[in-house]
Amino acid sequence: MPPPRVNKRSKNETTTNNNTGTLDDPLKFLDQDYQELKKLCITNLKRFVDDKFPPDSSSIDPKNKLKMNLDQIEWLRPSKIVSDPQLIVQGVSRFDYSQGSYLGNCWFLASVGALTFQKEIMDQIMPADQSFGEDYAGIFHFRFWRFGKWIDVVIDDKLPTIKRKLIFVHSKTSNEFWPALLEKAYAKVCGSYADMHAGRVSEALLDFTGGVHICLELQKPVIDLWSLMERAGKSKALMACGTRQGKKSEDILPNGIVQGHAYSVTGVFKVTCQGKPVRLVRLLNPWGREEWKDAWSDESLLWNKVSEKERKMCRSLANDGEFWMSMEDFTKYFEDVDICCLRPDFLDNSSKCTWTTTQYNGIWESGTTAGGCSNNKETYWTNPQFRVRIEKLDEECAKGQCPENILVSLMQKHENRYRSLDSDYPIGFDVYLIPPELKDEKFPAKFFYRRSPVESSGNFISTRHVMKFFKLEPGEYLIVPSTYNPNECAKFMLSIFTKSESHRRRTKPPMTYV
Repeated sequence: MPPPRVNKRSKNETTTNNNTGTLDDPLKFLDQDYQELKKLCITNLKRFVDDKFPPDSSSIDPKNKLKMNLDQIEWLRPSKIVSDPQLIVQGVSRFDYSQGSYLGNCWFLASVGALTFQKEIMDQIMPADQSFGEDYAGIFHFRFWRFGKWIDVVIDDKLPTIKRKLIFVHSKTSNEFWPALLEKAYAKVCGSYADMHAGRVSEALLDFTGGVHICLELQKPVIDLWSLMERAGKSKALMACGTRQGKKSEDILPNGIVQGHAYSVTGVFKVTCQGKPVRLVRLLNPWGREEWKDAWSDESLLWNKVSEKERKMCRSLANDGEFWMSMEDFTKYFEDVDICCLRPDFLDNSSKCTWTTTQYNGIWESGTTAGGCSNNKETYWTNPQFRVRIEKLDEECAKGQCPENILVSLMQKHENRYRSLDSDYPIGFDVYLIPPELKDEKFPAKFFYRRSPVESSGNFISTRHVMKFFKLEPGEYLIVPSTYNPNECAKFMLSIFTKSESHRRRTKPPMTYV
């Protein structure tokens, strides 16, 4: 077994302060203060140049992973690209942008497409106090949620171009620059543009909201998925999805679906076709092209069989990357759907039920609290332990639209400056029923010898984040998060969301033992 990883702070890691990190008081990423830097630029009659994310090859691809000819790239401010640059032109829309050719960050841009539907969240990400007009100083800032803390990220507006054309994300309206600047700010958080190459859509969804993430596998839905997506669409939830990997990266099937690719979910709607209801899902390819070509596509004759009102409301013949497909085809050709929201109350859509959130930060340390999975009988019990009580609900709340009453989310916390240098351990968690007669503060090894978990996160996978959405009977339970192998050291954040009756006082938070 390889030696355990030791958590040591490197010079590239960002520091945090427990008293900051909220939306109202975000951390200053890399200690850069937007207001102070802007004021200094205006006073000195200079435009900002970011020395922490300089306009050179180190910010694009420090290790040449993208195999680009970096010598031909010229960093230009928007005013050098067009005569009348604007941050936003006629509002923010999912149709504003197309993915660039050099960078495989569809996971990020699919999340941006979902973000455009939620003005309140977009306003959090992109503060309104900036433009190319009065007091323009070549400096902008954006806000993201990272591992439990909100951060404020400062950038200059020098953008990488070839022959005066943006090489990464670009707007369809030539003088609109919010997509390119947003992408640059996120690239800075990741370490470089190349560090954004490949990822999971859930990562960006969480970084945009700081909320709860639900991932549902489409091959084995355990709930009424379409109804859940419909409720999510009516709430402030962001939705995106992904297709299965093909033999080659981003192969395009004859039906127009791109394999190993992320899409935004932009609508959920029901139409009546020849007297029968049909459940549809609307999707957006962040390329801004390549659409589904089968049933309910733009050219499908099935649209002639619905009412003129529904046809005008839904159908679009534009080649913009957006299309409808039936729920059956959606679950057939897509692998999973990610839903991210500020609170999970939409799961029931009932005034009788609400969801209570408890969040913990923990650490797996070699020799003390990094016990590995339950296969390691002698050390498993040393992992951090969290207790939660599930209350009995009244009949109406218990039989609501969502029978599941608990969602457990486990996230590894990375602190390295460069996203590609972070390695994810295989992580997971187990849930055990605690018999009423046991009063232990922390359960020893013998507690687990002959007990099987009543629930678990499933197979341990190397990913930043795992979650499980399930139902537990009333009682007290123990949640044990772990890495797969002992002595794998990492920080983590455990979030527990439990359903309760809205008229009942909130239950006490779980007890924690480490």
